[in-house]
Amino acid sequence: MFYDYDEIEYMTDMNFRAIPPAPYEEMELSGEPWYSAGPMDVFPEEFATFLLGVPRVRKAFMKYHRDLLAPKFWQQTQQRIRDGYVEDFFPYPEEMRFCNLFRSATG
Repeated sequence: MFYDYDEIEYMTDMNFRAIPPAPYEEMELSGEPWYSAGPMDVFPEEFATFLLGVPRVRKAFMKYHRDLLAPKFWQQTQQRIRDGYVEDFFPYPEEMRFCNLFRSATG
């Protein structure tokens, strides 16, 4: 599943794209986009604008997860899902997972 601020969609239905370069430098300063966008288009490089406003968070994110801001990451993930593999994502190292951290207490 892919979550946007106002909807949930299947990741394989999304169209992850890069923002194309502006044909003229002045267009980048415009309040309007110079490119078309469909209802299922997602531009991962925009995630940073909305999610990484705190400098400390931005620095850590860019160090460890910069790949999430590139369409290629999402396109490869889509292909893996189509191939039958669903990735597990963990926000912390394996040694910190409860099943490992408290193994001696339960076993």
